[in-house]
Amino acid sequence: MDYNGLVLPTPTNFPAFPYDPPYSIQIDLMSHVYTSIENRQVTIVESPTGTGKTLSLLCSSLSWLVDEKDRARKGQLSQQSLSSTAMSVPSWVAAQAIDIRKRELEIEDKEYEERLARARKTEAHFRMLARARVTKKQRVTVDLVQGYVDEDAYLPDDDDCENSQNNFSPAVRALMAKLGMDKNNKHDPAFQGDNPSCTKIFYASRTHSQLSQVLPELTKLKFKHLALGDAVPDKGTAGNISRADRDPCQKKRTHGDVDCDKCEVDQRQWRTVSLGSRKQLCINEDARSRSGDIDEKCRELLEGKQNTHCPYLPPVGDDSRMFDLRDQILASPKDIEDLATAGKDMQACPYYGSRRAIPQAELITLPYNLLLQKTAREALGIDLTNQVVIIDEAHNLIPTLLSLSSVRLTSSILSASFKQVSVYYQKFRNRLSAMHALHLKRLLNFLDAFQRVAMDWIAHKLSIKSKTQETEVMTVPDFIHRLGRKVEGINLLEIESYLKRSKIARKISRYVIDVSEGEKIGRHPSGVATPPLHTIEALMLGLVGASEDGRLIFSVVGDAIEIKYQLLNPSALFRDVVELARSVVLAGGTMSPISSVVSELFTYLPLNRLTTFSCGHIIPASNVQTLLLTKGPSGLDLEFKFAQQSNRQVVSELGQIVSNFCNVVPGGIVVFFPSYASLNFAREAWSQSGILDKFNLKKKVFFEPQESSGVEMILREYATAAKTHTLLDKKTGAVLFAVVGAKLSEGLNFSDDLARAVVVIGLPFANKNSPELQERMKYANQAEARSGIKRPADGKDAATEMYENMCMSAVNQSIGRAIRHRGDWASLVLIDRRFTLPAMRGKLPQWLRDDVAVCETFGQAMKHLGNFYREKRRCTVS
Repeated sequence: MDYNGLVLPTPTNFPAFPYDPPYSIQIDLMSHVYTSIENRQVTIVESPTGTGKTLSLLCSSLSWLVDEKDRARKGQLSQQSLSSTAMSVPSWVAAQAIDIRKRELEIEDKEYEERLARARKTEAHFRMLARARVTKKQRVTVDLVQGYVDEDAYLPDDDDCENSQNNFSPAVRALMAKLGMDKNNKHDPAFQGDNPSCTKIFYASRTHSQLSQVLPELTKLKFKHLALGDAVPDKGTAGNISRADRDPCQKKRTHGDVDCDKCEVDQRQWRTVSLGSRKQLCINEDARSRSGDIDEKCRELLEGKQNTHCPYLPPVGDDSRMFDLRDQILASPKDIEDLATAGKDMQACPYYGSRRAIPQAELITLPYNLLLQKTAREALGIDLTNQVVIIDEAHNLIPTLLSLSSVRLTSSILSASFKQVSVYYQKFRNRLSAMHALHLKRLLNFLDAFQRVAMDWIAHKLSIKSKTQETEVMTVPDFIHRLGRKVEGINLLEIESYLKRSKIARKISRYVIDVSEGEKIGRHPSGVATPPLHTIEALMLGLVGASEDGRLIFSVVGDAIEIKYQLLNPSALFRDVVELARSVVLAGGTMSPISSVVSELFTYLPLNRLTTFSCGHIIPASNVQTLLLTKGPSGLDLEFKFAQQSNRQVVSELGQIVSNFCNVVPGGIVVFFPSYASLNFAREAWSQSGILDKFNLKKKVFFEPQESSGVEMILREYATAAKTHTLLDKKTGAVLFAVVGAKLSEGLNFSDDLARAVVVIGLPFANKNSPELQERMKYANQAEARSGIKRPADGKDAATEMYENMCMSAVNQSIGRAIRHRGDWASLVLIDRRFTLPAMRGKLPQWLRDDVAVCETFGQAMKHLGNFYREKRRCTVS
């Protein structure tokens, strides 16, 4: 809360920023983020790669957190004063009471910091031992009894349905409480009143590799650790503390190490937790080496049934190892690998240890899926109420939300689910309570009806034998109606809730795997890692969660059927994050077109709660040129529409363009095609005509592989070839042909000689024949009509805007692969007349859209390129 109505003024400078002075755009960005957090706003931030985005986000948000903690402390003392006044206590007594309370707070802080200091010393001791000798990996065995099946292990616990907070037996819940998985646990100081949960910053990105870049940036910040007993600055903002006060030592520190005692005192250690999955954090080598789902194996060990036990999970009543690991996690920032190492050192589970550390963490890094899915947050004990959420690489947010809400299943998965539940029910029906039997019978009725609808549908489609009718889209109410009256009368929400609470899918899956007659009852379909019933559970969650916004798409695949559930409204999944959090920051190097993000995620927000920010680039304007090429060498108009992508004349013209570029562009060129089909057609045509050989005379040629396994090797070979070039010799580098939106169009760093030019051929519009896209476009127009917003008479409808935004967002990500730091330079060439249309040109990133050269002839383009590279050659020589 904002104590006593005190509003924190935005700092005019940020002394914790490690580079003095920051660029003006960095100051602007940090000020904007600080203000947005303080004003409880949602903000969309666009900061090009190379502008210090991550550092600026951390510095501004943590500066606000420092000031918020100061405000909270003053608020507690102020409340003490108000209480004394209300009780008519003499002033000298009130002053003494405030002074006593202040000292109590300082003692609490001191005790906590001393505990973390001891943990840091323990960590340093382990590092010293690791450097001193090489230790052999200890193989910890788990007592998994083979050949014996205890049928009681497959029965649902009777109290599972009585309390939605309890998913395991009482004994297991006691252990979970000790592991910090039960917020009602009274034994863990992390949950007691004298050690309350603190305000946090949740920093999310798409992958762990992207998150691994956050902690090194964190260690660069120069926040002073206020010595206990020091006066808290009365100004109220981080900007009023001088750099000397923040870090008098000014000594650089490396991750995990302290260079001097003064740094230990003066440099603030942020309590940081990196969250990951069991797959990344499990240190039980024996459990990891066994086939199957690591999550399921861990839960088996946690339940402790069938003579299983994990030595890294402490027995009930023994908290010491978990307490020590929690303190060590919070003592210094650790990435996923560091967490695993700490767990091995302490002989305690880092997966549960990291969860135990969440309440007292100030900065939590986590991948998208753990933040965006409510079930994942509940499992981790994450409460976003009044917290700050930063989502980096946020251009991926909408696709991620749609992906997380999508469920895809086949007729084989459906059949396996029905067989598994049928056999389980027949096996245990006489041992199940009435409640369990009722829910399972309802589930069987649902699966039976689902199978019937699927089989009837595919039989009808195959009998028609018309490719134009191999797909059908159903609304959720239409699908439920087709299931028949027997299922229409069932409350699917109750079934889904039962599956979630009872974890019966897990019991059934174990039974299928363990019993000898598994083949008869429907093992997992080949290649499917997720238990079939879990997929059904995910589908049911979608069906009961968004009947208006969801669609089921039935498709014929060979002689089988595929059913996909697709949520059309990405804001539905994200809305609870926005409504719970104090502030949400969506940040990316390229967020343009920002209007697309607003229209798909935030139409319900009042205008005063949503802000946007787009900063320029730190590079000089002379370091980048953007060309829109409309004609080829022969004067052919360049509109690389779908029909022209397989036109040999057009593709031959493109070959001549690239060949000319290879003659003038030094180092590496990255050329993006709109699809693999267009790239493969061009490759074949150029090979037959000999144009490909002309490329090879000047540059070594590489093509993006369609298999992910080949990407790393291609990139390594391309980088070597591209760098065998300088502006002063005759070596020519390399050219890499890739696909927009594929493996090389985002997340990769083509800096310096790896991309002295980025070329985008055509506009990569998505396939309009896709049923999913058609439904999304229909939904966009329906949502626009419901909103009552009147568009201009000549304006585009919401579906067209969304379609164009998807295209230009992909283009912007591709051209963002170049210009990765202040000294970088490159040409950006967009080949297609349609790029000159105001609607498309206006969706380019702000930092380059106002300085674009439209080339009406190919000669103009070559002149621009020649002048640009001659100037760079001259600058390099001088």
